[in-house]
This record gives sequence, C-alpha cells and structure tokens, in this order.
Amino acid sequence: MNIYQLFPRLFGNKQTSFRINGSKTENGCGTFDDIDETALNAIKDLGITHIWLTGILEHASESTGTHPDITKGRAGSPYAVTNYRSVDPDLGTMAGFEQLVKRIHQHGMKVIIDFIPNHLARQNKDFDPCNFYYCEGQAFVSPRRISEQPYEEFPAKATGNNVFVPNPSINDWYDTVKLNYDNHDTWEKMLGILRFWCAKQVDGFRVDMAEMVPVAFWQWVIAELRKDYHPLMIAEIYQPALYKRFLEAGFDYLYDKVGLYNTLENIFCHGHEAKEISQVWKDLDEMDAQMLRFMENHDEKRLASPQFVGDAFAALPAVSLSALMNTGPFMVYNGQESGETAIGEIGYSGDDGRTSIFDYCNMPEHQKWMNGGQFDGGQFDEKQRKLFGYYRNLLHFRNEHSAISEGKFYDLMWCNPWYMNFDPQFVYAFLRYSKTERLLVVVNFNRNEPRDMEVKIPHDALAMMGRSKANEFDMNDFASEVHAIHLEPSETKVIDLDSKELILGNSLD
Repeated sequence: MNIYQLFPRLFGNKQTSFRINGSKTENGCGTFDDIDETALNAIKDLGITHIWLTGILEHASESTGTHPDITKGRAGSPYAVTNYRSVDPDLGTMAGFEQLVKRIHQHGMKVIIDFIPNHLARQNKDFDPCNFYYCEGQAFVSPRRISEQPYEEFPAKATGNNVFVPNPSINDWYDTVKLNYDNHDTWEKMLGILRFWCAKQVDGFRVDMAEMVPVAFWQWVIAELRKDYHPLMIAEIYQPALYKRFLEAGFDYLYDKVGLYNTLENIFCHGHEAKEISQVWKDLDEMDAQMLRFMENHDEKRLASPQFVGDAFAALPAVSLSALMNTGPFMVYNGQESGETAIGEIGYSGDDGRTSIFDYCNMPEHQKWMNGGQFDGGQFDEKQRKLFGYYRNLLHFRNEHSAISEGKFYDLMWCNPWYMNFDPQFVYAFLRYSKTERLLVVVNFNRNEPRDMEVKIPHDALAMMGRSKANEFDMNDFASEVHAIHLEPSETKVIDLDSKELILGNSLD
C-alpha cells in the first residue's frame, strides 16, 4: 500500500505569485477539478495505490465566513470543521467530489479522507449544546483578536486540545472545541457521519488524533460501521502504550511517528546512531506490519527545508528505510517527490519548514512537475528529475516485490558490530524475504562520506530464507540509472549510491 497525501487546495494551485496573508484570489487555490485524468494518470504512474484527500470537509475559513478571531489564517485549518456533511467550498461542490472519487476508482486507486472526531470549529453546524464541555460562567477570550467586533461565546467551550480554560493561548487549538464523549449522542452522530461518507464510496479514513477519543467509542463505532461497510481505518496516535488497544478496537494501521520517524529525525538532526533503529521494531513487539511509515506529512517539516535535513537527496536513506522495512503502508506527502522546501513566510504559519495548511499558498517545486496541468515534470531541472525518478523506482519496487509486500524482516545489526568492519553509527542493514525473494537492504546515513564495509549474514538468517549459503545477489540502486548489479559471494563490488559507496564482499557467508 503506497499512500499519497494530496492536499487539493495546494496540489492543483497553478498561481505562481503570492502575497503574504493573501486572499484566495491573490494567491490561488486548487480544486477537485484540478485532480483530473492527467493528474491521476501521473499519480498512478508514480506507484500510488491510495490517495488521502486532505482538507475535504467544510472548515473554518474566510470563504465559509467564520469569524477571523477564531480562524487560523485566511484559508483556515482543515481540522476546524464547520460541517461534517459538506465539502469545503474552496474546492468545489459535493457533486465535484463524487466525480473525483469516481475518477480515482477508475484509475484503480482507493480514496481516504480525514475523519476528525475529537474537535471541530467553534462555529459549527452539526452538534448541539449537549455535545460539548464548558467553562461554566466564563466567556471565551480568543488569543487572536483582529476584528473590530470580537467573537462572543458564553459560556466558553473547552478547547480542542483538552484545554479547559476560557482563554486558551495562541499555541492551543483555540479555533476548535472539544467534543464530549460522555454523552452517547456524540457517538451516534459520529457513526452517522462515517456512514454518510462510506455511502459516498470513500474507501477509508485517516482518523485525526484518535487517541484523544475513548477506546470504548472506537470498539463500538468500528464494529457498527463494519456491519454495512468495510473502510480502511488509520489512527493518528502518539502514545505507544495505547497501540495494542487501538488495534484490538479495529484500526487497521497506526502512525509510526514516535518510533521510526522520530528515530530517523534524531539520526539526521541530533547525531544519534543508526543502530538505534533496531529498538523501534523491538518496542513494537510484532506490530510492525500495522504501522504507517512516512517521512513527510502536513504536520511535519519538509525534508528539504532548512529546518530539517535541508536536502531532498540527503534524506533519501531515511525515505528508503521507511519504505522497505516492513509490510505496512508507506506514505508520501504531495510535493515531497519534487523536493518542496517550504522556504519563506506565507502568512499565519510563518516560516517553519512546513507548507502552510492555514494560508492560501502554492508549492513551487511541485508546480514544476505539474507544468501547467500536464504533470510531466516539464519544468524540472536534472536534479529534480533524478529525485522524482528515485521515488518512482522505490514505490514501484514496493509494489512489485513479494519480499516487501508480504515478506519477513531480519535485523542484521546484532551480527555486524563496529569492530567487524561495519559502521553502526551511520549504517543500518537488514533482510526482507519471502518464499520467492531474498532482499538485502543497506543504508548509509552519512551525508558526506562513503562507507566501505563488509555485511555479514549469519547462518540462521540464511536458513530462514531457505538458503544453505549466500548465493549471488542482484543489487538495485534507486538513485542511479544502473539497476540489477550482479554480486556473487566470492566477489567484491563497489556500488555508487549518489556519491556514497557500498562494498559487499566474500564475508556475505
């Protein structure tokens, strides 16, 4: 499963100029119609199987007329929903959404949308007073007062990120209010919303902040929903202690943010050792196959931004490892495959290394792939073309090899310590294997130097793979025009991994 997180407001925006804090007219905005046959052909060709359409639901924004004191940016947060049964008017109509779903299905891909159960916009149309928590006897005070007519709310509702005070800070989710799950009416309303979108032929839901809603609700609602529908359920969750309970409640996949993503971030940004990756799968206790892996999404800094890795190519070791380490889904965020840098201030979000989800803005590097709607990479430079090719090769490799889609995992770090001509500070090595395929994956995280080393495969690993000895390997290099380099155990070959050398020799036995 290869998921493409597509933010329609950003994805289809062809406007190249912009103004800080600009309006929709000034800065442009993508629509459902921009995700046309040409775009979907290109996404499919990239190797994508599922499209997560982000920001579909009607939410607080200038266009929906929500009060500016409780709207983050002029375009607003897609997670401050004003109407769960309506699409955002910036993107088009419900009929336009239904046609988009039909187009995606005709291209052999599936559709995922957001489900936001914990909180919604302060000005909303779906729920009753009984569905909220309150700060009794106290009036709401917005931390962002920009209107001559302040927003009035009495009594103040509790803020979405569990802040039970009438005056949340600018860093809180002050544009949202928390839903009350002590009231079973909230449960019934949420089940109705899920049924509504399943009836629109949506194939799955990425559930925002699932851990902030009681597990008992998930056990009930997923069971009820699956009496008639069978949507894919993905939970955004950051508490590993809750993983098993949420899987038992019926979720198919969980975010692997605090595990693999944070570990890779520490390797890139804080000098941690590559061998720490081994602890990730140990902590997961055989839940690896149910973890969604990614290196970018709308909440995280762009890999190529100065605030993170700063170079899209230097980040590829982490991207490859995330994509190849287990059988669970791997996700790419729109613009990642084109090297989006998110440099500069756009508006409300500031210059934080992220493409703003609160402002009307564009993705300049993505627009080079879009090329006025042709989606042929016609404006790419040579480096971008190579980067895009890397992602395409990697995603297709996942689709085409049983060792990745259904195979098992074997960590080689225990038998390759530093004193045995290996470098666990920067290098991570593992095996993936099925009945018909055996794959050796070696990743070098050192941005500046090659690593010449031996990779040892122990006899028990060979036995698990159905081999009595290390037979020849065909080596694939996604960053090069050269593929399937043949390597025999008795030989030593040098493989050029984008200026990084990897030597495998007769120590393979």
